[in-house]
Amino acid sequence: MEGRLRQYEVKGASAAVVLPDSRLLLATAGISHDRVRMSPDMAFAVGSITKNMVAAMLLQLAEEGKLSLEDPISKWLPPYPHVEGTITIRQLLSHTSGLFMFWENQKIWDDLIKYREKQFSPEEVLGYLKAPHFAPGKGYHYSNTNYLLAAMIITRARGSTLSTEFRKRFWEPLGLTSARLALEEPYPENLAHVWGDNYEKDGSYRDITFLPRVSHDSITYGSAGVFMTAGDLATWTHALFHGKVINQQSLTKMQTFAGGAAYGLGLERFRRLTTGGMKAYGHGGGNIGTMAYMIYLPDHDVSIAVMVNHFGGDSASRMVRDIGKITVFHLKPLALFLSIWNVELWMSIAWLLFGVGAGIVGIRKKKPLVPILIGTLMIASGVISMVKGLELHVVLFPMGALLGALGLYLFIRRIQMPPPNPT
Repeated sequence: MEGRLRQYEVKGASAAVVLPDSRLLLATAGISHDRVRMSPDMAFAVGSITKNMVAAMLLQLAEEGKLSLEDPISKWLPPYPHVEGTITIRQLLSHTSGLFMFWENQKIWDDLIKYREKQFSPEEVLGYLKAPHFAPGKGYHYSNTNYLLAAMIITRARGSTLSTEFRKRFWEPLGLTSARLALEEPYPENLAHVWGDNYEKDGSYRDITFLPRVSHDSITYGSAGVFMTAGDLATWTHALFHGKVINQQSLTKMQTFAGGAAYGLGLERFRRLTTGGMKAYGHGGGNIGTMAYMIYLPDHDVSIAVMVNHFGGDSASRMVRDIGKITVFHLKPLALFLSIWNVELWMSIAWLLFGVGAGIVGIRKKKPLVPILIGTLMIASGVISMVKGLELHVVLFPMGALLGALGLYLFIRRIQMPPPNPT
């Protein structure tokens, strides 16, 4: 974790792992602010991971018969401009409604910055919508608007606040004592300090923890807003995938990735290359000065949470992959090796054949530039594979060096050869 902080110039991080036997492991690195070290009891905003919790609540309500995922939203909400009433709750949760993403309207960014202490109502946020991207169910487009409406449906169906339902249904039964929903509850007392430019794009990098943020947190109602520690987030993740939040049938629905999309119902399916070859489900999120991930590795029954006090960049995702590999290696060393090579074996074989072919051409055709160029390409690809966290560099670096040396040898031999005898 400390290495990733240095690599990406991030100040601090907090992480947690729940092992198959339910043991919770906590780790921190770097600082919160000044000389205050990051500690496991510091809470972060989890950003869009809130969507996972909103989806879980709607699935729970469907289990109870309080609503149906096939309900049109017109059953629960009044008409709004650019919002088709036939959109179903399921389409909201899977981002297949076609609804415009309000963040795509520059006017809402301008107003967020202009009125930092204004609390925007959901209806005001919906006023920033433009025409839908497509008809309901005819495509996929990630849109926070979906989860704003989903949260509104929860409050209408329950006659309660979102925070009250979170606390009654999730936080208290699971013992997630750090969890808070912004604006409806006080912010956690022990916040990790966060750093950035506060969306002002002025090149600044400063402690923005206690700057006014009401406008942002009210605009993201339903799509963000939850704060908690890494330990509580990992606990939430493990509980979700072990039937302590929703039943197995609902969890299967959550993990239904229709049409090849990587998004189910409030749940992402991460690419294997992103996770170092391991199958992974979860959600990522960003907020003012923070990035966070919740990850579940179903083949190994491991849950991971990572939070950093910086918005943007790859530091958090790289830590997720690092921690996942370390954990799985200690649990099942052979399983880690096989998971990596199952994904990358065919690529490695292709590169090896490509390299051998370049070497043969260089030797038989006496063309030193061929192995030199291919070797250089392999070295460059090896650098990229390291940056992206892939294992291909294990093949690319030695093969590239071998080809480069072969090409250089052939080139030297060529220039040292005597000119042909004209007779």
